[in-house]
Amino acid sequence: MAQFGYTMMTEQAGPRSLVEHVVAAERAGFDFSVTSDHYFPWLDSQGHAPQAWSVLGAAAQATSSIPLMTYVTCPTCRYHPAVVAQMAVTLQELSEGRFRLGLGSGENLNEHVVGAGWPAASVRLDMLEEAVEIIAALFDGGYVNRHGRHFSVDRARLWDLPATRVPIGVAVSGPRSCDLAGRLADLVIATEPERELLDSFDRLGGAGKPRMGQLPVCYDDDRDAAVERAHQQFRWSVGGWKVNSELPDPTAFAQATTYVRPDDMAEAVPCGNDIGEFVRAVRRFTDAGFTELALVQIGGAHQLPFLRWAERELLPALREI
Repeated sequence: MAQFGYTMMTEQAGPRSLVEHVVAAERAGFDFSVTSDHYFPWLDSQGHAPQAWSVLGAAAQATSSIPLMTYVTCPTCRYHPAVVAQMAVTLQELSEGRFRLGLGSGENLNEHVVGAGWPAASVRLDMLEEAVEIIAALFDGGYVNRHGRHFSVDRARLWDLPATRVPIGVAVSGPRSCDLAGRLADLVIATEPERELLDSFDRLGGAGKPRMGQLPVCYDDDRDAAVERAHQQFRWSVGGWKVNSELPDPTAFAQATTYVRPDDMAEAVPCGNDIGEFVRAVRRFTDAGFTELALVQIGGAHQLPFLRWAERELLPALREI
């Protein structure tokens, strides 16, 4: 049976609200939670971007049982991988073993802020592989020295290693990232229900490991209002990964999605309160072989009504799949 998670989307709510929402998600019965790690929202209409790791620290103390995870952190530009490793083991201690570290190659939207430029996709994957190796070595304990092509580590050591090693997830979008994930990750992460990605992950060392997806939804008793909200705040999502990883700021995303219509969003995202529509969208992931699926409710001000509905109607229906 698949597990279903709740997304703390930092682009659409402030830090205190995010913690309130994950507390409510735990109460509603979600199996796990994930947190985006952004410096910018995708669109100005989303309106937020608090520091994800600070939010996770607060969430670890405000909740008692729901697992936590970054979905995903880029450990190459804004953060040095040695610092990511330290943040991860600290979260693991604070959450008493409930944390998983999701990693990916990142987006220009968030990583350009440190002024180091935005590398080509092939270079980003080289950097990610090196970063995952550094983080894993630090999780092993002891001192780590490394002078690689992209990163140097000088006598780094994690002094507060948790009893439960932090599992590492890697986001994939093609053969190269599937190879990296299959060799180095404890679980695979993808945003599209593509069985081919999971098959590649299995062939390259990932067989038997968890595979996690993510699905945006827009619950509202007024379906037209849900479609309009999805269009206003989530139309960036139809651009595809190759586009979304390259654009530099919310203005660029607004320009790139000028011709996306509300009807396009209604086709791409379950909107309204028809349980059948939501279940059909989820089935695309479970039929593809995903074992975990994190839902993203669109609209920061619409989380608590969604969570009440999910507890009452959506989660029981999904657990019948």
